[in-house]
Amino acid sequence: MFSGTSGCNGVKMSPSLFNFVDAKDKFTASARNALIGKTSKPLVNAFNQFPGHEAEKKTTFDQALRGVLGDQIVEQKANCDEYLSLIYLSIDAVTEGICSATTPFLLLGDVLDCLPLDQCDRIFSFVEKNVSTWKSNSFYTAGKNYLLRMCNDLLRRLSKSQNTVFCGRIQLFLARLFPLSEKSGLNLQSQFNLENITVFNKNEQESTLGLKHTEEKEDGMEVEEGEMGEDDAPAPCSIPIDYNLYRKFWTLQDYFRNPVQCYDKFSWMTFLKFSEETLAVFKSFKLDDMQASKRKLEELRASGEDVYFAKFLTNEKLMDLQLSDSNFRRHILLQYLILFQYLKGQVKFKSSSCVLHDDQSAWIEETTKLVYQLLKEIPPDGDKFATMVEHILNTEENWNGWKNEGCPSFVKERTVDDKPKRPTRKRQAPEDFLGKGPDAKIFMGNDELTRLWNLHHDNMDACKSDSREFMPSLDEFFTEAIEQADPTNMVEDEYKVVRNPNYGWRALRLLSRRSPHFFQPTNQKFKSLADYLDSMVSKLAKELPKDIPSEEIKTGEEDDDDNGDNLLKDSNDSPSIQSKMVTNQQMDDLAAKLGAEWKALASHLEMKAAEMREIETDSEDVDMQAKLLLVAWQDREGAQATVESLVAALNSAGFSQIADCLNEA
Repeated sequence: MFSGTSGCNGVKMSPSLFNFVDAKDKFTASARNALIGKTSKPLVNAFNQFPGHEAEKKTTFDQALRGVLGDQIVEQKANCDEYLSLIYLSIDAVTEGICSATTPFLLLGDVLDCLPLDQCDRIFSFVEKNVSTWKSNSFYTAGKNYLLRMCNDLLRRLSKSQNTVFCGRIQLFLARLFPLSEKSGLNLQSQFNLENITVFNKNEQESTLGLKHTEEKEDGMEVEEGEMGEDDAPAPCSIPIDYNLYRKFWTLQDYFRNPVQCYDKFSWMTFLKFSEETLAVFKSFKLDDMQASKRKLEELRASGEDVYFAKFLTNEKLMDLQLSDSNFRRHILLQYLILFQYLKGQVKFKSSSCVLHDDQSAWIEETTKLVYQLLKEIPPDGDKFATMVEHILNTEENWNGWKNEGCPSFVKERTVDDKPKRPTRKRQAPEDFLGKGPDAKIFMGNDELTRLWNLHHDNMDACKSDSREFMPSLDEFFTEAIEQADPTNMVEDEYKVVRNPNYGWRALRLLSRRSPHFFQPTNQKFKSLADYLDSMVSKLAKELPKDIPSEEIKTGEEDDDDNGDNLLKDSNDSPSIQSKMVTNQQMDDLAAKLGAEWKALASHLEMKAAEMREIETDSEDVDMQAKLLLVAWQDREGAQATVESLVAALNSAGFSQIADCLNEA
């Protein structure tokens, strides 16, 4: 009798091979039919009818969909709606479980890579509308990295000055897609875009400011938005607009680009001088005092159009027009407020040298009030705009505090106390039904148990009494061992108490509770427990009271003790190392000394490989990577992040010199 898996000769038959070409042709034909009928039923039927393993059919189905899209792109006959129909079809296929969850994102990436920017705008509108689909459980894990890569590729193709709105839509989409706690989208180290350099004329000889222009504007010349017409010409400014003012005004953009410069003494003096002159121009050259066109202000209110400044125009001829533009003034004044907030704020990764002096803080406070006053004076709706800006900056303080705390989750777990408690039936204690009153006697079943139970009215308090402290002190327990260690007593090694295993076990338990020598790291190796106890006895003999005759004890470890093992003495003379937390300055110094060797310390601080990779991703600077390692260790350990534990980790990692420097500090 033969089994079903055997042939006539009893030989096991091999399973049939999956025919990839036939499967792809069949799936491709079903995909084209599904596009015509705008339904996914042909896809499901073709998938279920074709024999083969499910994983193989899914892979083939993915290739078939990408092949159909490739044919549409090559033929150049399809429009955006047909591309989107195929992507909708792939989403339905993922829901039906007949293709991989990454397929819709691969199709989106292929389409955006092959289309011009005007059609990419339509495709991205589809991506924006389906953000709830991308965040669902079926798609988010598989597609978040594809979407991020797709958006970054689009941003590289777009111009920030020409496609400002499109770039902003992409950034808002990413903010909606990823949760707030996604650290890849957070500027944790408060880094600045130092590539945003404002270019202006720095050669005074090439300047045209101060020259009298006799050319009149051409008749019918169109006035650009933000400029003033001939009838709207500004009143003469009390401070002349010359090249000196032009240079100082645009030089301030470098401080807004990199605020860290303000902590330098000489850079701060330059910033202070240039700011005072610029704000003096704003203060004296008020828009309320200009012969402003009421018609233009009304049109601005009625249109409701937003004005975008992707990049400042620094042409000298536009200087007087820019000073007359309300939006331009608001941009500059808002830059001041953002800069002041950074200088005054507490940023976790800010260097310890970035500290404001009292006179700097006072100037910032006064100038902040002046900036808000100037914002209120700028039409239209100056008071409303200033109030809104102040509210936004106050909210930003909360976000800075959240980042400084390590971006904790916004979802708080319900504590045990908040859970509804079930009504429980409490079992009565013997005191509730036996022996009432202070002199009542509780019977426990026999005389001895009854006597023991009634020795005290509260047995738990009796167990905590000082009279039940049976642990001996170090001098009481080691007196005999210290006397035997004295060479003048001539006690042979085999008769010493440290050779007794019972004594050794009790000595170890006592040392772990009473002596810090037990936890002190040492490079000395011991062959047996008795040798270790001999070493400990010699150390204790020097520190215990002088009435014990231990001053003549001489062992081989006396030199080691002189090199810093006398921990009890140090602990009496100076504050305990255990109570010292690692300061920010110590971490800065330690990070500078570790440099590229911080990975050798990471394993001794029990950092995981994933955390180390995250540190390498956050910064390319090795000193900053070392600082991030120490900060992550401090955040994880909390109150246990002491100098002592860090010194122990440095010693075990082979950084003994750095550990000594940290100990001395």
